[in-house]
Amino acid sequence: MSSQQNLEVKQSWIPKKERIWVFGAMAVSTIYLIWQLWSLFHLPSTTIHNRSFEHIFKDYGSNARIVLFVVVANYILAFIIKQGIFGKFAHLKKGLVILLRIVKKYHVSFAVLAIALIILHTVAVFMFGFKWDFNNISGLLALIVLLPVPVSGLLRYRRLDKKWHLRCGLAFAVLFLIHAFL
Repeated sequence: MSSQQNLEVKQSWIPKKERIWVFGAMAVSTIYLIWQLWSLFHLPSTTIHNRSFEHIFKDYGSNARIVLFVVVANYILAFIIKQGIFGKFAHLKKGLVILLRIVKKYHVSFAVLAIALIILHTVAVFMFGFKWDFNNISGLLALIVLLPVPVSGLLRYRRLDKKWHLRCGLAFAVLFLIHAFL
């Protein structure tokens, strides 16, 4: 086997140019997740069952929502640019292409941070008390659909996902929007 074939076989899961951002986001998200989980688990039980605790887990969800809009913007911008509807507004397309490049560069990093915030939101909701209502069930369904997204994202780097990352991601986005706004 030649050295070039060796390099092709030993390709890493995450490309070298993205590795620092992905691992950096994983490190920051892990530290933040552990810190916030520690603080959640050390709250007095009177605080957890108080109405003011509801603001804590809603803040995690709101922050995750903001980060997820950046993550989903990757697909929305790519879809808009592929439509080719700009005509006279070529300068607008150039701006969107630049914005898409930026969003693509940080897509995985923001997704890792969003997953950490979603985990915190979920843990805090279960600590407060899970009720079988529309809001909690839609959130639980969104969480279940989110589970294969990071795995299929890793497979996406090697073109092994057969579009599962996109499908699961869009299904999650729909369920997330239902959970967040209805």
